[in-house]
Amino acid sequence: MKELQKVINRIIERVNVNLRELDIDVNSYIGEIIPLNQLVKFYGFYGITPHHPLDFDFRYSNLAGSCFLGKCSVNNSVIYKSDIRGDELKKRGEYFEYNGYKIPINDDEIIKIIDSLLVKTLVHNYSHDPENLEEFLIKNSISLHYANIHGSKIEGCFVLPFSTIDLTTGHDCIIGAFSYIQAEEIEHLDIKDGTVWVRNKDDFNFFYRFNEGILKKYINFEPNKRPQGIFMDFVEERKLDFEHIYDKVKSKTDINIPYGASIDRYALVKGNTRISENVLVAQRAYIQDSIMGKGANAQEHCYIINSCLEGYNVTAHGGKVINSMLGQKVFVGFNSFLRGKPDAVLTIGEESIVMPHTIIDLEEKVDIPKRHIVWGYIKNQKDIESNSASIDNFLKIKEGAIYGNLIFKGNGEYFVRAFQNRIEHILEANGAYFDGNRNRGHAQNNQNISFNIIQPYPEGELEGLYPTINIKPLMPIQNN
Repeated sequence: MKELQKVINRIIERVNVNLRELDIDVNSYIGEIIPLNQLVKFYGFYGITPHHPLDFDFRYSNLAGSCFLGKCSVNNSVIYKSDIRGDELKKRGEYFEYNGYKIPINDDEIIKIIDSLLVKTLVHNYSHDPENLEEFLIKNSISLHYANIHGSKIEGCFVLPFSTIDLTTGHDCIIGAFSYIQAEEIEHLDIKDGTVWVRNKDDFNFFYRFNEGILKKYINFEPNKRPQGIFMDFVEERKLDFEHIYDKVKSKTDINIPYGASIDRYALVKGNTRISENVLVAQRAYIQDSIMGKGANAQEHCYIINSCLEGYNVTAHGGKVINSMLGQKVFVGFNSFLRGKPDAVLTIGEESIVMPHTIIDLEEKVDIPKRHIVWGYIKNQKDIESNSASIDNFLKIKEGAIYGNLIFKGNGEYFVRAFQNRIEHILEANGAYFDGNRNRGHAQNNQNISFNIIQPYPEGELEGLYPTINIKPLMPIQNN
């Protein structure tokens, strides 16, 4: 355990140096929330398929309970129950188009995690930064419970619980709890809790911040304490349901899985649930007593309970949908919390967009019309007036608008089209449009993943650390 503590101390020191201008000591926040005695009890695991690049390099690191898919190198880092997803890595010989430039990829892209601590975090490599297309880097950074690092290279960042940094290059920043940031590039910023910020410098700026008193009910994170609130209670209450999945080398389900659909080996599907064609249920997703219509997906750390998703729905990483009826092509953004009640069901009309980090926690039945954009905090039908707008009205915005606590500047059409295009990309990438031959995606490519486990030293000074391991694809034997 001694050497493991050295690795953690090294990470803390490096993050503190990067954040010195923001006057924060991250050790005062995380010193008591890393369960060192637990880090030796979990195995790490990695997936092998013909569709994902195989090249793993683990050095002087702890990988407790973490999953790796796709080419990845980890050095001097602690990764605890995190998912490192490299299924959209760029390949040598491909081209990346950016602002009219067609940039060649000179080598296969790799995820590199260096001197970082990731606790129950999703990392997805879908990267956007044109300056270094061959390397997806996370360095000198700490990310905590149920945060998402999505398509975002970061260095010297402190990403707090239930926050998301999405398609944004971050340097020396604090991302507050339950904040969502998609802003191209940020540096030396201390972003307050509950900030939802979507920016394209040339076209639009969407900015909303949750009321502090309301937010603390859902997520409250204080120095040297575990995160608390409704979000943590919700996932902790269901944690035991996952235990049997990790106790067995192989897992079986009684759920009928149709052609073109896939349920990850480390997902949980229970109760009276129906899975339709081309559905994707990712690792650590939780589905109970629900209908997943054709082409719908539940991404990592999603919970879908007592709900119906009609089809081609996107439930982004960490999204939670309870007692809800979602029409076709409804998008539920990162870490959104949609909770109806059995006697107060939430209904959302087709092609609506629920913005990332939206909280809908109902005290009465709510109907959201089709083709609406929804954000903020909603508990009743009246709240819809100040926390939503029809897509048709948003398309007409030319210079900006104010809806309640939302400040929008710029062109509404550019904003809507950007989201709609991204939703289509997600559906295509996830294989929602697979026709039995063309349009394969993650749902089809993930059907036959072989998982292999790796374990740490069980005792001594190296207790909790994993041996240096180099895992590469088998090279064919060449005959002389």
